[in-house]
Amino acid sequence: MDNNYNQSSSYDPNSAPFPSQPPYPPQNSAPYPPYPYPYPYQSQPPPPQPQYPPQPYPYQYPGYPYPYPTLEPQLNTPESGGSGPTSATNLPDEDNNSFVNENEPPGNPPGHHHSASYPSAYAPNLSGSLDSSQFLPVQPSASLDLASNQNYQIVPFAATPKKALKVLLLHGNLEICVHEAKNLPNMDVFQVFSKLPGKQTSDPYVSIAITSAVVGRTYVLNNVENPVWNQRFNVPVAHHTAEIHFLVKDKDVVGSQLIGAVAIAVEHIYSGSKIEGFFPIINANGRPCKNGAGLALTMQYFPMARLSFYNFGVGAGPQYVGVPYTYFPLRKGGRVTLYQDAHVPNGVLPDVKLSDDVDYVHGTCWMDIFNAITNAKVLIYITGWSVWHKVRLVREEDEESPFSPLGELLKEKAQEGVRVLLLVWDDPTSRNIMGYKTDGLMATHDEETRRFFKHSPVQVLLCPRMAGKKHSWMKKKQVGTIYTHHQKTVIVDTDAGNDRRRIISFIGGLDLCNGRYDNPQHPIFRTLQTLHSDDYHNPTFTGSVTGCPREPWHDLHSRIDGPAAYDIMTNFEERWIKASKPRGIKKLKATSDALLKLDKFPEILGANDEPCLSDEDPEGWHVQEVYNKDKAFCFMQIFRSIDSNSVKGFPKDPHVATERNLICGKNVLIDMSIHSAYIKAIRSAQHFIYIENQYFIGSSYNWKSYKELGANNLIPMEIALKVASKIRAQERFAVYIVIPMWPEGVPTGSATQRILFWQNKTMQMMYQIIYKALVEVGLEEAFSPQDYLNFFCLGNREAIDPTDSSHGHSPENTPQGLARKARRFMIYVHSKGMVVDDEFVLIGSANINQRSMEGTRDTEIAMGAYQPHHTWAKNLTDPRGQVHGYRMSLWAEHLGMIHECFTKPESIECVRQVRSMAETNWKQFAGDEVCEISGHLMKYPVEVVRSGKVKPLPGFENFPDVGGQIVGSFLGFQENLTI
Repeated sequence: MDNNYNQSSSYDPNSAPFPSQPPYPPQNSAPYPPYPYPYPYQSQPPPPQPQYPPQPYPYQYPGYPYPYPTLEPQLNTPESGGSGPTSATNLPDEDNNSFVNENEPPGNPPGHHHSASYPSAYAPNLSGSLDSSQFLPVQPSASLDLASNQNYQIVPFAATPKKALKVLLLHGNLEICVHEAKNLPNMDVFQVFSKLPGKQTSDPYVSIAITSAVVGRTYVLNNVENPVWNQRFNVPVAHHTAEIHFLVKDKDVVGSQLIGAVAIAVEHIYSGSKIEGFFPIINANGRPCKNGAGLALTMQYFPMARLSFYNFGVGAGPQYVGVPYTYFPLRKGGRVTLYQDAHVPNGVLPDVKLSDDVDYVHGTCWMDIFNAITNAKVLIYITGWSVWHKVRLVREEDEESPFSPLGELLKEKAQEGVRVLLLVWDDPTSRNIMGYKTDGLMATHDEETRRFFKHSPVQVLLCPRMAGKKHSWMKKKQVGTIYTHHQKTVIVDTDAGNDRRRIISFIGGLDLCNGRYDNPQHPIFRTLQTLHSDDYHNPTFTGSVTGCPREPWHDLHSRIDGPAAYDIMTNFEERWIKASKPRGIKKLKATSDALLKLDKFPEILGANDEPCLSDEDPEGWHVQEVYNKDKAFCFMQIFRSIDSNSVKGFPKDPHVATERNLICGKNVLIDMSIHSAYIKAIRSAQHFIYIENQYFIGSSYNWKSYKELGANNLIPMEIALKVASKIRAQERFAVYIVIPMWPEGVPTGSATQRILFWQNKTMQMMYQIIYKALVEVGLEEAFSPQDYLNFFCLGNREAIDPTDSSHGHSPENTPQGLARKARRFMIYVHSKGMVVDDEFVLIGSANINQRSMEGTRDTEIAMGAYQPHHTWAKNLTDPRGQVHGYRMSLWAEHLGMIHECFTKPESIECVRQVRSMAETNWKQFAGDEVCEISGHLMKYPVEVVRSGKVKPLPGFENFPDVGGQIVGSFLGFQENLTI
């Protein structure tokens, strides 16, 4: 599917800080409009477009470097965030000498050593060059990362000798405007579909491709041969390429048909000059698709070295507006509570000191959710991939009378008059048909939970992941079967003082279901008869699991108290309205809207209301006016991966949609702001990045092989390029990434092996970029790639307990028997979070893979937050606020202690100390001796040679006990499920 990053605005790339935003949403209103005012980054409507004179065609156009499809290919967007410009120019004729010569000395930066020469009849306007005063001085060694590498891509010319184009790294932002096309051919004249009502001629749209990744797409205009789009795109790029391709297509009833293409040599935009013109559209034969057919484009490239606003960290001052081009704006004011695991008992983790000698408080996530639900008076809204009515949120071993399970608690609240709504993913493999019940392949308990609440005031809406009405039957089946609703939120009202109520929200990676309750000790045997007596979960084993270790669960979650909580509520409302829309025979029945209208509850504060509490109250809900009075409050922003097939409220007019920072896909509008948030934070990082995520797959367009896979999100590539730029600048930088030892399930299974294979490809691509940077500055002997980037996993091992009967089972030569004998198992990392420079935290439901980042696959939600009084820009030293405390607490959990060097994660001392401890833990985990291990953090069991190649660890080609190749395997079957 073609997605894009279309935006309706251009921007000054260094105009930070941006202007302040109007209040949103209106007071006491629900559901709130997505954004009631023009977004502050929106430019004025484009001026009337010039009339382009007819152009001759004096040269053979280069052919498209991969085959022209007859139907729409399954191209996937590199999910990206941030903003950027691109430009388009015609290619020179074959006699033009403006291309880089292979023998040219590498000292001349590409894009500066030649002036583009175009056929005079349609020479583009190059007068709009950038004002150099807007940008930092260009540092060739830092900005033109691979400029000196003499790599060439051969682009064939039709019936002419081949021409060599230089492959360059585009790293920065592209600003593109696709204005219009003229004289397009009628592609439907011989099509059977042309006989359908309303189908007279072509339905054109334009896809923008860099290598194998589609990075932009216009909306479709029906029945027109002279379409006018005037559509702008701000595209973050991190791609090696020789050309940018604009594919003009005709949407058909089934798939699409290629009309022709425009190819723009990267060399002509590399200098940053603004290029605009009218370019011939060339068909698969290398000739114009029709006399006079052309595409009017404007494009400009802003390299990273010129985007100075990335150089000051994530949050530079109170006027910082967060991630631009997003559906939800930055919210100023409020508090965030950060959680690790479902519960943290008192005294389990060491104390962490923050600034002003304040102690960091370890949160108790599920207990806080239980108390929030218990104290709700008006509403309780829950979304989940899985929600199980039997789960117990509070379970302390010393409690004589256990607390009510979630289902009973929700029934009690509904009977009190609280509106309780559950929006749960409808697993298509779980069914209850005429009494025949199936639990489903994913064991989400969706049908079981629906039946439990059937005759109660609690309303449960099982929501299938559906494609749009205009999609093909095959596409609908693919989306409905493979993809899910993956958001996890709890929204309740709470006391605001003075007989007022306000909305708070919980958001993160924890579903309210079985297998999730755990604590930082992550027991595998010791709690099988106590905390986990009725909550055993380990999908690695098939068959009998008697005496087997449970699968420990590590996760990240958060509580939002402030205006951003209302944005999470807006997301719920938009999804509920869409999912509850009557379909089929239900349309004949009257339905009532179960959502509460907050304007009918004057006691509930709106998103912009300020509670009547003193500014000094520790629970006060602060807004921007008290910025200098409270150092604990946060700035927050909500991000999503979702499309218009899953929400109600996205505008139908594409121009209005782009004003609200939505993206055009084929027959769908998309919010991809989670990916935008990751890219913005990574590019702004100055010292270190710490990531915990269930998956880590991406940037397949830059792999050595399988470039066409479609895992095109930019996150791994951006991280690698960030490290490379710091190496060239002779600055310290470190990246720590924690992932599961293997994806949940049977590690020998084909799907699991493919995920591990893609993950290995991602790792190797990153390490090789880092090694190349070390070689360029002559540091390859002094440092290795692992002095900058390290991958870790978590595991636990317990010594034999005389009171534990599990070790009494006779050993078996099976995963169950071997795991019982060795008394070890991985800790499953289900986290979806990132900490940058101890000043910014991002937590949500989204994995780092294409499923979670694309927006048209799994639906996701996340939050990003920072404390403006605890940033590098504010303190001019390492911040010691809540984000710092959270990261230190996580490291204390994983490593079993706090070392002094942990306060400087970017230092070489810290990197090597953590890696050494992780290697020791792995040896204890994988060794023959059954013993307690000193910490849970282990080096991921692969060998990274100095050149960056990632190989199996000698002696550990397979996972201990359970088997399966650690580097994965691939048997040649590519699909969308595992990326």
